[in-house]
Amino acid sequence: MLHLNKIHHIAILCSNYQVSKQFYTEILGLKIIQEIYRKERDSFKLDLAINGMYCIELFSFSNPPKRVSSPEATGLRHLAFEVNDIQETRNYILSKELFAEEIRIDEHTNKRFFFMSDPDNLPIEFYEI
Repeated sequence: MLHLNKIHHIAILCSNYQVSKQFYTEILGLKIIQEIYRKERDSFKLDLAINGMYCIELFSFSNPPKRVSSPEATGLRHLAFEVNDIQETRNYILSKELFAEEIRIDEHTNKRFFFMSDPDNLPIEFYEI
């Protein structure tokens, strides 16, 4: 039987590297592990971490196709980040003049959560522990 330890990372392809880099590092607060410019591809690769743990690769390529997000399509549905205080998190997102959905209650766990989107309309969920 296959034995998996954990999810190693999630790769995200963005349409505007500088805008997405700013969103993931300055708004969400992920830390840069390394940034590589790949001249042969005219592409950046940015490795990001949460609490010292590598989690996201942010890629740039010229003219990537748009992501189908609504109606929902096959493939990655959303990213979800665990937070301690959902109201504080939503207030922070709103303070950055970004849209955040209203806080909802998960009917199966009774935990609070809300969604927003990254600069390329990738849904991001914040889920209170």
